[in-house]
Amino acid sequence: MKKQVRLFFVVFFSAILLFSGFGAINAATELKVGASPTPHVPILETIKPQLAKEGIILKIIEFQDYVQPNLALAEGELDANFFQHIPYLEQFCKDRKLDLTYIAKVHIEPIGVYSKKIKSLNELKNKAIVAIPNDPTNGGRALLLLQQAKLIELRQNAGLTATELDIVKNPKNLQFRALEAAQLPRALPDVDIAVINTNYALTINLVPTRDALFIEGSESPYANVLAVRTKDKNNPALLKLAQALNSKTVKDFILKEYKGSIVPAF
Repeated sequence: MKKQVRLFFVVFFSAILLFSGFGAINAATELKVGASPTPHVPILETIKPQLAKEGIILKIIEFQDYVQPNLALAEGELDANFFQHIPYLEQFCKDRKLDLTYIAKVHIEPIGVYSKKIKSLNELKNKAIVAIPNDPTNGGRALLLLQQAKLIELRQNAGLTATELDIVKNPKNLQFRALEAAQLPRALPDVDIAVINTNYALTINLVPTRDALFIEGSESPYANVLAVRTKDKNNPALLKLAQALNSKTVKDFILKEYKGSIVPAF
């Protein structure tokens, strides 16, 4: 009888160790992360093996637009997303009254001016058609870039969310066409110039440092970030994901793969 009791306790405590202690190593945590196809998905793919060793299974869900990833995150369908820069996140949360924040700055994608019709901005004709993103932050960013290129002038203190109403000088009488950011590469042949975010430029094999007629500088404040629900900002698994995105593995991948078209923000 005593042997049976001892055997019972041995089996019982072995089970406890298996499921609570050492067994925890085998209990993987799944993180669902929404991301834009390029370069966000490839960057996340590079850290999958690293996270798997730490017991985190990364499930990457691709999005083709700039709206659904934040809504899905706020509604709990995602654990995090990686597709947007800080001004866009802040403006989106303000407009939609969402409680989201970011826990890692990863990279900067310089926005650029592209054309299939001209080789230089000096060739831009009067009343040329200019396509820009239609969301407030990227639209404002595009107008600020056109101002830097001396094509237009905005009113003083127009800010990061400047609109066409803030244009005070337009010497070439440029005609603006606001489109969804993801549609800009497709529209490029039909306009004179388009201001395109790097992630979308890359989808049609445009290399910003080679093909852009004018490009944002490395001092850009538009760092792409890992966004989470504010209540989850101290979640251990998400913090491990943030740490992995700020690792040497990611930095080396960005520098090698994108050759300056995208630059690390850490």
